[in-house]
Amino acid sequence: MEQSIRNQLPGTIKSIVSDKVLSEVIVETSIGEVASVITTRSVEEMKLKLGDKVFVLVKATNVSLRRRS
Repeated sequence: MEQSIRNQLPGTIKSIVSDKVLSEVIVETSIGEVASVITTRSVEEMKLKLGDKVFVLVKATNVSLRRRS
């Protein structure tokens, strides 16, 4: 899969919380934690687990921002 470098954040999986349909994957990156919601099937197919090295791919239309307190 070809992606531009500006939308890739390397990181490490810190937590995975799954139900039957969706999973929230928390990835620790150099700029902080990033939460991603993907299908549980994707988690299983990619065999994701805690400590795995991954890339977070960011699509601007799917980003949610929260103000830090």
